[in-house]
Amino acid sequence: MTATATPPHPTPRGTEPLLSVRDLRVTFQRRGEEAFRAVDGVSFDVHPGQTVGLVGESGCGKSVTSLAIMGLLPRRGVTVEGEASYEGTNLLGLGQEDMRDRRGRDIAMIFQDPLSSLNPVVPVGLQVTEVLERHRGMSRKAAQPVARDLLQRVGIPDPDRRLKDYPHQMSGGMRQRALIAMALACAPRLLIADEPTTALDVTIQAQILALLKELVVETGTALVMITHDLGVVAGLCDEVNVLYGGRIVERGERHELFADPRHPYTAGLLGSIPRLDAPRGEKLTPIPGSVADNLPWDSACAFAPRCSQPIEVCTRTTPVLEESYRRALRCHNPVEVAR
Repeated sequence: MTATATPPHPTPRGTEPLLSVRDLRVTFQRRGEEAFRAVDGVSFDVHPGQTVGLVGESGCGKSVTSLAIMGLLPRRGVTVEGEASYEGTNLLGLGQEDMRDRRGRDIAMIFQDPLSSLNPVVPVGLQVTEVLERHRGMSRKAAQPVARDLLQRVGIPDPDRRLKDYPHQMSGGMRQRALIAMALACAPRLLIADEPTTALDVTIQAQILALLKELVVETGTALVMITHDLGVVAGLCDEVNVLYGGRIVERGERHELFADPRHPYTAGLLGSIPRLDAPRGEKLTPIPGSVADNLPWDSACAFAPRCSQPIEVCTRTTPVLEESYRRALRCHNPVEVAR
């Protein structure tokens, strides 16, 4: 059973969400193999000017959720069900041409690896102007100064020269900034960032996150931040959705979730973060096992084999996502409420 009630929204930002995802399910099926459900009934809202986080380990379904919303999953061997409504239009029901018109114009995405996301044999400037030509009907000549301004806006030095550079001539941080420039070219109302700082050093990470935060504040763009790094969540997100095994196991406003995690998985993620104030030599507390050590959601809690406080019902009954104001939780034996 999967709850599909409207998720609680901590801070009113308008009467209607910009993006409303309901009961999203993504199933992969290869010939001769058992079907695998990577996303299993995910629901969440994103309001204008809000930053919503999708958090969890690799393999929990975060990136597949974003690719399904963007219509970028392969058609063969993949079944996508549910709804992803953008301003009342279900994106999952649009044809390829209609979705191409929306991608880049209304909804944009920053991918995890900028080197593989950029075309290696096309200058960066041409890749930025291509977006402007496609969605804003600009000529290449008219798009050049706009592309230059975009590179300058995202903090790339000497943008006139960098327009002529190929991706391999840029550093990782510059390539990521170039991707952000492409994503912002048409001033989209919704931006999806899939692990945008994973391959960057900590200094560049901080710069990229500060840039994204500034853009959200200045333009009112809604941002979906997909990450496994809770440090990123702490400094950027308004609302956090914790995913495990393709389902949301906890949702809450950032400060409340960090101060009072209720799901053992959320508590485990927070407990495994190194602390600057910890005594020297203190060991980290990892979550035992791996994401492959799951029980089927249909008959149990998938996290039970790795849980720090399992009880008998965890291995024989599916937990339901229970909604309340500002919080949501899927757990039979929650972490004790902090006093």
